[in-house]
Amino acid sequence: MNQSLAIESRQIGPDSPAFVIAEIGVNHDGSVDLAQQLVRSAKACGADAVKLQIFRADALMHDSSQFAGYQQERCNESNPAEMLRRYELDGPAIQRVITTIRECGMVPIATPFSVEDVETIRQLKLPAIKIASPDLVNHLLLEAAARTGATLLVSTGAATIDEVHRAVQWLKSWNARFALLHCVSAYPTPIEESHLGWIGQLASFGVPVGFSDHTTESISGAIAVASGACVIEKHLTYDRNAPGPDHAASADPRDFAEYVRLIRLTEALRGRGGKCVLPIEQDVRTVSRQSLVLRRDLGSGDTIGQGDLIVQRPGTGISAA
Repeated sequence: MNQSLAIESRQIGPDSPAFVIAEIGVNHDGSVDLAQQLVRSAKACGADAVKLQIFRADALMHDSSQFAGYQQERCNESNPAEMLRRYELDGPAIQRVITTIRECGMVPIATPFSVEDVETIRQLKLPAIKIASPDLVNHLLLEAAARTGATLLVSTGAATIDEVHRAVQWLKSWNARFALLHCVSAYPTPIEESHLGWIGQLASFGVPVGFSDHTTESISGAIAVASGACVIEKHLTYDRNAPGPDHAASADPRDFAEYVRLIRLTEALRGRGGKCVLPIEQDVRTVSRQSLVLRRDLGSGDTIGQGDLIVQRPGTGISAA
C-alpha cells in the first residue's frame, strides 16, 4: 500500500509537512461559542485541522458504564452518561463550528462513537474521520467509516499488535485509505510511558503513521515527527486547570503554539531526500577537498613513485580518491 494519502488538498506522508490536528474534543464544555474560540486559537497556533467529537451520550453509554480513574478525579457528575450529556453539541452547533473551521482555512475532522455518528459525519461531508483507540476493534464502526470514502486516522492506544494487525486487514479488505496513529491511552501520559519508538513498528504496516499525543511535553510532537510521524494530534484547551475530563492532558494556546513551532523546526532540521552534495556545500567541497601533488620536479621518462606524491588542498586537480 502507498505510504501517502490525501486529506483534501493536503498530502499526508513522509515527504510532506506533518499534518497537525488540534483536538478540541469536549474542551468546549458544551458551549458552541467556546468551541469557536478554540478553533480560532488553533488557527493562531498554526494547526492544519481541528477535530470534534460527535456522540450521543445516551446511545454511547450503557447504565453499567463507569468512569475511568482520570475522569472520576476531574468530573463532578455522578455517572459517565450525565457527564457526556453536558458536552454534547447538537446538529446546528456542530455546523457552526465546522463553518468556523472552514473560514479559518483549516480542515474539519470528527470522531464518531457509533454507526449513526458516522452517518452524521457523512452528511456533513467531512474529508477525514478519526477513529478513537477503543474503536480499533469495533468492526461495525470501522466498516461504516471506511464505506464513507473519507480518509481514516486510526488510533491504536491500549491495543495489542495482533489487534492492530486485524484492524489493518479489515481496512485493507474494504480498500480504505487510512493512517495508523500511535497512542497511549493515559491522560496525561508520563514521558517514560510514551514509547515513541513504536511509531516505527506501525510503519511496517505500509501506511502513513502518526501520533495522538496525551503527554504534556512541548517536545513530544517534534520527536514523533523525527521518528517518522506524518500526522500529529494534540488536545487544545483554554485552561489546563479547568474542570473536565481532558483539560489536564491538553495544551493551552501558548503551549500549543510552541508545540507546533518545534514540529516545524524539526522538519526543517530533518530535511528530505537522499544523501547528496548540497549546493551550500559546493564552496567548501572545492576548497577543502584534496588533489595529488608532486613533491619534486620530474623530467621526461622519470617514474613516479609513492614518495613523489603528497595530498594537498584544493581539490581542483587529480582527485586523491
